[in-house]
Amino acid sequence: MSELLAEAVDLRLGYGNQVAVEASSFTIPHEAVTAIIGPNGSGKSTVLNALGGVLEPLSGSLTVLGESPRRRPPRVSYVLQSLAFPTGTPITVREAVGMGLYPGLGWFGRPSADDRARVARAMERLGVADLADRHLDELSGGQRQRVYVAQGMTQAHEALLLDEPLTGLDIVSARVIDEIIHTERERGHAVVLTTHDLEEARAADWVVLMAGRCVAAGPPAAVLTRANLTVAYGLGSLHGPGGEVAPVDGWPEPDAEGATDAGRGVAAGSADREREVDGGLDVVDDPHRTVRGHDHGRHHHPH
Repeated sequence: MSELLAEAVDLRLGYGNQVAVEASSFTIPHEAVTAIIGPNGSGKSTVLNALGGVLEPLSGSLTVLGESPRRRPPRVSYVLQSLAFPTGTPITVREAVGMGLYPGLGWFGRPSADDRARVARAMERLGVADLADRHLDELSGGQRQRVYVAQGMTQAHEALLLDEPLTGLDIVSARVIDEIIHTERERGHAVVLTTHDLEEARAADWVVLMAGRCVAAGPPAAVLTRANLTVAYGLGSLHGPGGEVAPVDGWPEPDAEGATDAGRGVAAGSADREREVDGGLDVVDDPHRTVRGHDHGRHHHPH
């Protein structure tokens, strides 16, 4: 994971005069699955919008595949949490998936035989080939989400951006999309997704933890520590009735060196191990550490 998909330096993001993400610096590797996680309002989708070229940074810099994402290179495919089609719009599954060809063809280009085969393969991979002639408004929410991911897969891409792709899905749709997420890297592609699910973040190769700024970015074992999660989600969520630190199943303890403290000098473990982090973002990558509590049976994909 030496090649970078994206790099942010002192990146500030917002909408109008409202700042959503304070100055943050982080990297995202290529050919890997990256999960952007954090509580509601933490800036997850805002970062994804910036990566997808939808949102102009307020300040700082952001590059995706070596250039400004505002140029929306066709190599980046962005699948939104939901796509709004007016009720009753007579668009079939095949037509919706075929819209993924537009960035390469333009609105008036005619798809080739190879293009049509790409649409068919995407529908097959997402398990919606048998729904090809059905209208979108005839589908369940999970089926529609699979169609939207198939549309993103149809676009020629090096990176797939997914906004909460597994939220509220039936188990069949969730498993199909989860398999896509974790096999894209084998095809030489990157996947960046937003999620509320700590287990899905643990199953990723890289994690960006948000709390109105980037708290930490790096391998899951280095980022998803008690210290960093305390910063992102608040001390109260980690304390029991008597004020003691409550054990949280699967959350790793800080390591002996306090590796993973980030942000503004976050304490990792006891006070004698507290250290100031220079530059605001510091992640120690220790490949020998494992994340306890990861239910591999939940994710049907190789690690």
